[in-house]
Amino acid sequence: MPPYDGVLFDLFSGLLDSQPAYDQVAGNAELGGRWRREHSRLTYLAGAYRPFDDVVADAAGPDRAAALVAGLGELEPWPEAPAVLARLRGTVKLGVVTNCSEELGRRAAAKVCVPFDVIATAEAAGAYKPRPEPYLLALEMLGLEAARTLFVAGSPDDIAGAARVGLPVYWHNRRGLELDGRTRPLVEHDSLAPLIGEIDDVLPLG
Repeated sequence: MPPYDGVLFDLFSGLLDSQPAYDQVAGNAELGGRWRREHSRLTYLAGAYRPFDDVVADAAGPDRAAALVAGLGELEPWPEAPAVLARLRGTVKLGVVTNCSEELGRRAAAKVCVPFDVIATAEAAGAYKPRPEPYLLALEMLGLEAARTLFVAGSPDDIAGAARVGLPVYWHNRRGLELDGRTRPLVEHDSLAPLIGEIDDVLPLG
């Protein structure tokens, strides 16, 4: 029997490559990287939900916010993501826990081209990760226990939030980030492919 009944994913780093949206609107990778880091910092500090577009405007400026939000809804998934999720879908329930609005969360999740059982947004939960509300909302909607639900984090700051509600964490560290003393995950990989082995012990893709 698989050790997990469900897998929850961070959306904008865990499943989708969000950096190109920042770079394109900013006009160069250096400024795009600064915008992304500031956006992430502000989101994780926000706590109670306030409009996602306002947080984006604080990070990138009000004149660029609309274009950046639009770009975030058109992101491409990591290359292996659709195949990995299609394999997992026959074994466990799948969900997304994301720090954005309802409209953007559903639009961006659809780019993976694999249906999710739940998309839990910060807007629906009334709070931004790493507060517990978004993770708990997803678990409640799926009817699953935290200990039997794997969370796939894309950001190191997501690891502690998920762990605090009892979710074991797989860190998809695609960009080779450092933990710098933050909570350690259960496992760390630079790809989604090893998820297959974590779930049902079949050979990983790739």
